[in-house]
Amino acid sequence: MEHPFVRPLRTLVIAFLATLAIALVPLLAAPAQAAPARTASSGAALAPAGSGYWHTSGRRILDAQDQPVRMAGINWFGFETANYVPHGLWSRDYRSMLDQMRTLGYNTVRVPYSDDIFKGTKPTGITYANGLNTDLEGLDSLQVMDKIVDYAGSIGLKIVLDRHRPDSSAQSALWYTAAVPESTWIANLKALAARYKGNTAVVGIDLHNEPHDPACWGCGDPSTDWRLAAERAGNAVLSVNPDLLVFVEGVQTVNGQSTWWGGNLAGVATAPVRLDVPNRIVYSAHDYATSVAQQPWFDDPSFPANMPGIWDKNWGYIFKQNIAPVWVGEFGTTLQSSVDRKWLAALVDYLRPTGTYGADSMSWTFWSWNPNSGDTGGILKDDWQTVDTVKDGYLASIKAPGFAGGGGGGGDDTTAPSTPTGLKVTGTTSTSISLTWTAATDDTAVTAYDVYRGTAKAGSATGTAYTDTGLTASTRFEYTVRARDAAGNTSPASQSVTATTSGPGGGSSGCTATYKVSSDWGGGFNADVTVTNTGTSATKSWQVTWEWFGNQTIGSMWNATPTQTGKTVTAHNAAHNGTPAAGASTTFGFGATPGGASTPTLICQTS
Repeated sequence: MEHPFVRPLRTLVIAFLATLAIALVPLLAAPAQAAPARTASSGAALAPAGSGYWHTSGRRILDAQDQPVRMAGINWFGFETANYVPHGLWSRDYRSMLDQMRTLGYNTVRVPYSDDIFKGTKPTGITYANGLNTDLEGLDSLQVMDKIVDYAGSIGLKIVLDRHRPDSSAQSALWYTAAVPESTWIANLKALAARYKGNTAVVGIDLHNEPHDPACWGCGDPSTDWRLAAERAGNAVLSVNPDLLVFVEGVQTVNGQSTWWGGNLAGVATAPVRLDVPNRIVYSAHDYATSVAQQPWFDDPSFPANMPGIWDKNWGYIFKQNIAPVWVGEFGTTLQSSVDRKWLAALVDYLRPTGTYGADSMSWTFWSWNPNSGDTGGILKDDWQTVDTVKDGYLASIKAPGFAGGGGGGGDDTTAPSTPTGLKVTGTTSTSISLTWTAATDDTAVTAYDVYRGTAKAGSATGTAYTDTGLTASTRFEYTVRARDAAGNTSPASQSVTATTSGPGGGSSGCTATYKVSSDWGGGFNADVTVTNTGTSATKSWQVTWEWFGNQTIGSMWNATPTQTGKTVTAHNAAHNGTPAAGASTTFGFGATPGGASTPTLICQTS
């Protein structure tokens, strides 16, 4: 199993006796003391934690007013792939994705990208139907990134930009390739630092994802020494915006001892990264479970009790010895094996529960939000809507308070509007549902209302009425409404209402159809449909119709003949399976692209 960015299985060896010996060496440094609270000279209260740009002090990350913060977030990938945009926008509005992350208690989003997005790339895999993502239409990838950054900042999410790949084809062991030299890498890092200068939603840049062999740490060879390259790139970033945090990952092997790609920071002990601006370095480790690759420590008889010693040796000592903050930029698992469940529980405990330690804890971003990460899965399930509550539940104890909205320039207004009330359905047709509600109040003014169909944003209105169009007939939908002010503060969701669109007409359908995805690899998927005759006699023929929520296209179909017009697909029976007996069933299947499609509503009709 692999991430979409092609992660080969690591067949690494760590000597058990060496690991055990190091695990027994005590880390002598005393825990860092909490930074003293700072008050403005005027006596005014401090802004909510997370305000402004951030800096470091020992092992802590502090905001602009020296209040400690803990990054507790999620990876949302896609800019680094050939879609050149975060995945899932074929099913949902980008704002509803970010809203859901915030509602679940994540306060930071790590956004992977490749250097391809600096070439004016046009994103693919975005739906604009039903009012979704309409402000992204016609934009290039960097302009879409602007929209995501600005909206995230307006609702209090912080962004870390992650240079994940030199191009969209694959990861690279070193920070440069023949096609993307170091000069291009640094120039593009500086361009991002300049692009978001003054926008405190972007708190830092992760310089390069998962350096690995032959990358070294402290060997002195400028072509392979990642520590020296990180200094060159980090100082270049800070020359443009000295307020950013610089996130530096580890390598694979240090002094003959190997671990996960990007996960070995043992070299920091003797060769730390030296930046021209003090208090800007955050070290980042990656750690994974057996769903990514089998490792020797998972077979240790003492597992999982052996894991803290391994983490101490590779990166945990940096935090425990008060050298610098540690951010686990990626960790994840499918949770399918008991070993993986034990690993995740042990790692969560090692990162220090927020309820016990507050912000005096390691920061993290889980891999991933996306369900289409092949070797880990995601917080979302395959429909890009439903939350994997078991996986999300493992992270509950290390989530942390959110940050105030308006980081993109929304001013000092941090008060959200009141919750809209009185939401009701005023009319339905076979393709539309009309809604009204009672106006919300705000300390400044309500500027818009966002209407959600389930967890997807259906659209916005400036008044207190909205009609959702382009819907599927004979289908039940659930709606809520949120009020929003000029600073981007958003109210809680209203009470929900449900409504069902009217039928398409034409009499009894005479059959039912059920839909099941058999495989999904991100770039495409296969699905099977079962047609059951619900009538009292054999049919003469049947057809199944549905409408995609995203921009999926049928590539091939077996045991049926497809026609597709826009988002609407109709499958007509084949010659051999058009006359199932009463109560009998038949099946057909198809392949389509891209993957990640939400389950559509099927309409089955016979003659």
